[in-house]
Parts: sequence; C-alpha cells; structure tokens
Amino acid sequence: MSDDRLSTALWVQLHLRRCAADSIPVYVLRKGETESGLILLKVVIPFQGAKVYTQSRDMDGKLGWFPGLNGAQVPESEADAFIERATRRDPDLWVIEVESRDGSHPFEGKVI
Repeated sequence: MSDDRLSTALWVQLHLRRCAADSIPVYVLRKGETESGLILLKVVIPFQGAKVYTQSRDMDGKLGWFPGLNGAQVPESEADAFIERATRRDPDLWVIEVESRDGSHPFEGKVI
C-alpha cells in the first residue's frame, strides 16, 4: 500500500517558503521526525500572548488543527510549558512558531 502524503519536512519547507513570500514571521523551534512527525503550532500575538494548536487528521484523513489549552490565548510562558510537555510525550513532534496580529495562522487545515 502506498501513501501519497508529503513528508513532514517537505510540508514544513513549502509552508515556510510561502510565509516568507507573504512576509509572515515564522520559525521552526524544533525539528521532529522528517517523514511523519506531527506539528505543534505556536501562534504568538505580539504583546498579548499565544495560542497553541496540534496538527491532527479528521475522519477523512484531511489535515486540521486541534486547539491546545482549550483554545485559550495564554501568556507565552504557559504556551511554552505546554509545548515542553508535548515534546516530552512525543519526541517526533515539530514545533513551529508564527507571529500574527489577529491570532490567525497561514497553515492549511481547519480547526477541529
């Protein structure tokens, strides 16, 4: 059986280039497993806090984002503690940080 999905490393690289082209500040804080690692997204709202989302797939196999910390905007230190716990549980996890004035992010997939 073959899987036609992009590797995580390629998916991240493509999205980083798109963000750079759109002048969106984005950073890879942690590289995980290159082929199938999931992504944890930290959305920083300057001077206000952060939100975190974990990449997940819906019942149809489409990528989406599950809000961490009940979807709340929290201080960055609280988001960082959440990320630390998540990476201890899943060492294959990628962590990407994006800055956003309105709390949105440019990555494909709906919030699950």
